[in-house]
Amino acid sequence: MTEGSGARGLADRVADGALGSWISIGHPTVVEAAARAGFAFVAVDTEHSTMSLETVAGLVRAAEAAPGDLSVVVRPAWNDPVRIKRVLDIGVDGLMVPMVDTAEDARAFVEATRYPPDGVRGVAGGRASGHGQSFVEYVERDHDDLLRIAQIETPTGVENAGEIAATEGIDSLFVGPADLSASLGVFAEWDSPELAEAIERVLEASHGEDVPVGTLTVRAEDVPAAVERGFDYLIAGKDTTTLIEGGERIRETYERSRSERG
Repeated sequence: MTEGSGARGLADRVADGALGSWISIGHPTVVEAAARAGFAFVAVDTEHSTMSLETVAGLVRAAEAAPGDLSVVVRPAWNDPVRIKRVLDIGVDGLMVPMVDTAEDARAFVEATRYPPDGVRGVAGGRASGHGQSFVEYVERDHDDLLRIAQIETPTGVENAGEIAATEGIDSLFVGPADLSASLGVFAEWDSPELAEAIERVLEASHGEDVPVGTLTVRAEDVPAAVERGFDYLIAGKDTTTLIEGGERIRETYERSRSERG
């Protein structure tokens, strides 16, 4: 885990409204930039990116070396114990698992993060335990200091949101807006009644269990609406989108300036 961050501290910060940034570019400079911008954590996406485990390890090292107190949450490609344990052995602060539809899925997620007898994670002396230097302490106690975020992305997940939130070991729910809108048949219709109702059900169910709920807002102008809607924390901004749209604004300004000059 990143030096000085502490996942319990991260869980508390998330509940108090911590702001994260979405990372899909596997370069340490992007993580360093997020730290300098003052984000509390980065969400590193390995579900829909080409990042390898070596790349993720490099991003964790960048977070440790960056100024401030930047935590690292990783999204594995699936709720799979093998994928999960390999990410955990790097030494991350949290996991965000996609497509958690039932309490059974949530329990499987939690068990994949814990060693026997409480879980099914394989025991090894990886980077998370200082390459074995703190092996016993990590296995006996420290490995469970982890932020666990369950993504709600389907109607089934919405229906079971309360039970998922109530699952011991789940610290937060996260509404995946793109997948949820697609699964509801209203893809990218961000203002549709169907999507709004589903989000409200997740918020109500999770808050009933005193569990915070977050979501992704790609653009700064979408942040106020998400806060007003009742989300407890956000992952705001996506590295590739920020680069593209920032570049577009610069190009358009340049072209307009040249045109106005005649």
